[in-house]
Amino acid sequence: MHNFMKYLFILVSVFICLNTANAARKEINIIHTNDLHSHFLGFSPNQDYTPETVLDDDTIGGYARIATMIKQIKDQSNGPVLVLDGGDFLMGSFFHLLAREKAFELELLGKMGYDAVTLGNHEFDLKPKGLAQILYAAQSHENRPAILGSNVVFSEESTEDDTLEQAFLRGLVTPYTIIEKDGVKFGIFGLMGTDAAEKSPFSKPVSFSDPVAAAQKMVATLKDKADIIICLSHGGLDKNKDKSEDELLAQKVDGIDVIISGHTHTKMEAPITINNTLIVQTWEYGKQMGHIKLDLDNQKVRVTDYQSISIDDSIPGDRKISEAIKTYESQIDQAVLEEHGLSFRKTVAQTDFDLRLAEEESPLGNFLADSIRFAVKKYSDDFNPFADVAIISNGVIRDDLLKGKTNSIQACDLFRAVPLGIGLDGSLGYPLISMYITPLELKKGVEILTSIQPAKGSDYFLQIAGAKVVYNPKRIMFDRVTDIWTGDEENGYKQLDFSRANTNLIRVTADIYNATFLKIIGGYTYNILEIIPKDKDGNPIDKLASAVIDGDRDRDGIQELKEWKAPFEYLPSFEDNNNDGIPELPEKYSKKLGRIISEPSLNPVNLVRNSTWVTWTAIGILAFGLCIVLAVLMFIRKKLFIRKKLSH
Repeated sequence: MHNFMKYLFILVSVFICLNTANAARKEINIIHTNDLHSHFLGFSPNQDYTPETVLDDDTIGGYARIATMIKQIKDQSNGPVLVLDGGDFLMGSFFHLLAREKAFELELLGKMGYDAVTLGNHEFDLKPKGLAQILYAAQSHENRPAILGSNVVFSEESTEDDTLEQAFLRGLVTPYTIIEKDGVKFGIFGLMGTDAAEKSPFSKPVSFSDPVAAAQKMVATLKDKADIIICLSHGGLDKNKDKSEDELLAQKVDGIDVIISGHTHTKMEAPITINNTLIVQTWEYGKQMGHIKLDLDNQKVRVTDYQSISIDDSIPGDRKISEAIKTYESQIDQAVLEEHGLSFRKTVAQTDFDLRLAEEESPLGNFLADSIRFAVKKYSDDFNPFADVAIISNGVIRDDLLKGKTNSIQACDLFRAVPLGIGLDGSLGYPLISMYITPLELKKGVEILTSIQPAKGSDYFLQIAGAKVVYNPKRIMFDRVTDIWTGDEENGYKQLDFSRANTNLIRVTADIYNATFLKIIGGYTYNILEIIPKDKDGNPIDKLASAVIDGDRDRDGIQELKEWKAPFEYLPSFEDNNNDGIPELPEKYSKKLGRIISEPSLNPVNLVRNSTWVTWTAIGILAFGLCIVLAVLMFIRKKLFIRKKLSH
């Protein structure tokens, strides 16, 4: 009996120890996305998206599919499940047109089960007041996610961000949140990265403090309050480790368990671990979601598994989410699109080929630049095919135009190509600006794609209409353009004299975002690429607002001609060979048109041909340096000769 009791005591003790160990150990699941950009529907095109059935379309993304995966992971998990987003949930489709009034994005994320999101740079596209309106509109939504931002700084001088500051003071956005699930406390904070802050011109007068210092402060605040510390960072990753903000953040800040990264639209199949910090990011537009499995054992966090999940037609869509999105479509039609003669699903063109964007001259870029130039021609009385140039940067082009199963382009697909911005009048969409510059200044503008884009990335590549450009990437920086012709494929091209002596003016049209960049580029390049916008009489333009194109001169005031409207106005100029009332995209847009040509050459003649003072100054400095070297060598030789002579 004594032995039996002894063995029973041992078994009970082992059982208690095992249960205690299991109680201390927790399986934790984190689902994450980033840069969703209002892409509620699978694409492209939207009409091919069939969330109610599987394995019958080629679209990717779709919030209904993401919602299904969130539910599935929650149902299959033994521990707490957290759903997080790394920012830029706004701006990218027709749905964001009612963001200020309805906050569809935050409502839908709440319905899908998101726990927390951070603010990205595009959440500030509608200016501080617009973001405040979105936050207040979201108050009426149930189960909305926590919205985080720990390094947002409000101006003490300006009152233009007071409305947003009040929203923060009311707790609609907080630096961090603590979420407790199944006994596990998650400390989560949000950050705006440095590059993202630089790409948020409409956030002013709001600014953003150093993300590393902000993260250190947040970790110090959360380390005694949370079991796991998570940073939602809209900083991003880069192949160049010196520019990879979230990797640098992990190196410099101890104590972050997980960084949910955003901003750079980086596609990852496996996480990165730096300084015991797990870093993850999931591409863009809901094409991918991530699933992290963690093991929490005695305050120690260990990664046990990671899955990168493709959001495609193998996943059935959640019906409730799909129904909610359909009601949003109807509201967009009634509140916004009807006055423009459009509807969400209206077929606006047909195409036998895809139009894609690339980090080079591209068919999609040519089409969109041509549409801007067409709009200028339509709304001006002095269009000149040899003196009217239009530009658009890759950074504002957000989606390809794909023929899909039906060879049809709907309004929702076309809008996604150029969806960004807000006007000076507060309406959504960048307005188009026309300004006049000299041929030499046009050359300076084009040097952005030859010298700045290679260093800064694809967003800075310029697509052009009304001109052809040849450049030599082997030449000195800021003087690589060798030839420019103006004109078009229909009227032909004429070589442009871009010497300083030619003061004839050329009209350049761009959206206000790109026009502003052209105006300020001189300040970033020591005035080498200085461009002074002028009116048609050659007088400098102080405020670009005065150069907005009026889209309806029969009405009082300026009716801003929006960049997103330009392709819609361009399409009816194409032929309708089927006589079905739907224009067809011309074959010219199936390929490149030779508007931007790179001709690398180390031939001395090509290195200096048509060059400006930039090249000749560099040559002068080089020649002066060589002269000094030769003089030093001759001096040394002379000294050696004298020493040798004396030694004899």
